[in-house]
Amino acid sequence: MAALRLASFTLRPAAAAASPSSGAAPRSASFARAARGLPSLRLAPPRRRGDLARPRAAADAAAEGYATALSEVAAENGTLEQTVSDLEKLEKIFADEAVAEFFDNPTVPRDVKSQLIDEIAKSSELQPHVVNFLNVVVDNFRAGIVPQIVAEFENVYNALSGTEVATVTSVVQLESKDLAQIAQHVQKMTGAQNVRLKTQLDPDLIAGFTVQYGRDGSNFIDMSVRKQIEEIASEFELPSVALEV
Repeated sequence: MAALRLASFTLRPAAAAASPSSGAAPRSASFARAARGLPSLRLAPPRRRGDLARPRAAADAAAEGYATALSEVAAENGTLEQTVSDLEKLEKIFADEAVAEFFDNPTVPRDVKSQLIDEIAKSSELQPHVVNFLNVVVDNFRAGIVPQIVAEFENVYNALSGTEVATVTSVVQLESKDLAQIAQHVQKMTGAQNVRLKTQLDPDLIAGFTVQYGRDGSNFIDMSVRKQIEEIASEFELPSVALEV
């Protein structure tokens, strides 16, 4: 099982070094105001298998709505890039399902949840509008879709900034110079203005690395020893022969 590391490596051409948010100084904006009107969409457990698609579709729609509202606030504040960074921190925290279960539990007092939100905000140094976003999500019992919201926000950010995101999987953490070469290769293949790499570890690769990029990770480069071993093994596979007796 691969262990996801949410550290990212960003490559930008010299002419585009400034982020899309660099033109304006941050100013106060309220996520709660931008998100006004979003339904809580608190879902009861589905009773039949045929009903599973409905909650899933509702969750996807909710995640897109929250991500859109948050992106509007971040764009207004001129803090798109910082907001991506904040959401990556939240993604790491909410990767533990127990965190979302705690926030979505209606028996937990709101002031207790507020204390944990304050701790997360301080320890992760979240921007005020991201803290507002987290409070709105918790108030609407939607903590369980935080990872989906993060993914949707990244899609918006990538489209606005011309950024290609690639996931690099290796046995050990690669050095910065290696990641830079991978980023340059991805940039050359995609023609993207910027490239952001996310890294994760997977000991099953034995050695080497893989790179996944494109919409929904549709493109894949496999430079792992595991792949080489599989290819060598396949060359020695003998066709089955039917013996007459």
